[in-house]
Amino acid sequence: MVTVARVHPESIAQELGVTRGTALLRINGRELEDFLDWEFLSVDAPLLIEAKLPDGELVEYELEDGLEGEPFGIELEPPTIRRCANRCEFCFIEGLPKGLRRPLYVRDDDYRLSFAYGNFATLSNLKEKDIARILEYRLSPLYVSVHATPWEARKVLLNNPRVPNIVDQLTRLAAGGIQFHGQMVVVPGLNDGAVLEQSLTDLWNLGDAVLSVALVPVGVTQFSHLYSGKPMDAANTQALLAVVERWAERALRERDDRWVYGSDELYLLAGRELPGPEHYGDYAQIENGVGAVTRLRERLAAGLDQLGRLDGRRIGVVTGTSMAPLMPSLLAQLTARTGARFELIPTENSLFGPTVTTAGLLVGADITRALAGRADLDLALIPAESINDDGLFLDEARFVAVREALPMPVYPSYDFVDVLAAEAAPVAA
Repeated sequence: MVTVARVHPESIAQELGVTRGTALLRINGRELEDFLDWEFLSVDAPLLIEAKLPDGELVEYELEDGLEGEPFGIELEPPTIRRCANRCEFCFIEGLPKGLRRPLYVRDDDYRLSFAYGNFATLSNLKEKDIARILEYRLSPLYVSVHATPWEARKVLLNNPRVPNIVDQLTRLAAGGIQFHGQMVVVPGLNDGAVLEQSLTDLWNLGDAVLSVALVPVGVTQFSHLYSGKPMDAANTQALLAVVERWAERALRERDDRWVYGSDELYLLAGRELPGPEHYGDYAQIENGVGAVTRLRERLAAGLDQLGRLDGRRIGVVTGTSMAPLMPSLLAQLTARTGARFELIPTENSLFGPTVTTAGLLVGADITRALAGRADLDLALIPAESINDDGLFLDEARFVAVREALPMPVYPSYDFVDVLAAEAAPVAA
């Protein structure tokens, strides 16, 4: 059963009398378990929908010709999230401090969200019926947290002795036409070295089913109470990049695709220059921090022509400590184009500690600390990724409240151009 959260005006659903709170029970006799069933079964024709209205009345909606390509016009209540049964030492949720809002502590491990939104899932909680659904609906590609393919090593990494054999799972799904993007969070001494080589070999042997693999260095906060591994340092990251480059060369030679990628953080920790846009292709794992900096550079270069003059304006740019060394060259381009004076404001994370250096994890208290008293700035840009869709930072500070408490206009920005194009005066033709 799935429940209707909203009915769009002038839609098929509204014409049929569907209302908010209506429970959709079955389509053509098949019970609806979640949004996947609705999405895949509602394309049939003819279409018989059995439902229960909010007052308990049972009704049927019959569409002889199906939806004929038109949307039904409803939004569904979010599904119950399948929780993670693992206790990975490097889990970000395990590294959160106490006292944050409850949804932040939800450890999801849901293959449905992997397909729908690109969330990484370990597949360790798959049941037989889940595999059957993945194969029936061809839920591809999936985003899989592999971490290690050797079974014993994976049990240790996931801190779960009941974790299934990931190679068997992927082999079975691949035989059914399912493809994957994989990630491995690398913990020194646990899944680097021989374990990493075996993992890449196993994934390579799955052929075209594995579309890409990302290597991400382990990162912990000051609250990561489970972590007992070695720290990730420059020597470790340089060794990992050597593995990435060796496998990528093979993949280019044999499959005309790089296949395996290092996250931006690997390059930054190793003190290596980030590759150019041609390295990342279609940026398949950009949400995993693979190519994000290069994409930012690319977007800025493409958007400079949209900017007008901001001569004499003083603009503060708040960022995390890992991005700080990369920013001067970007700000120099902005200065040359606009005439503004940009001041870089690297900011340490007060919530998670100095080991968390990502700009997108800065919190409201960090922004306030960085910009309070800076009446000399005409405006300030902060990382847009640090604010969720509800306008909240991770420390639950509201962006509106933070902005109102500061002495200059503050704008969340993804690539500078998104804000500065509106601020700048047009350049004369």
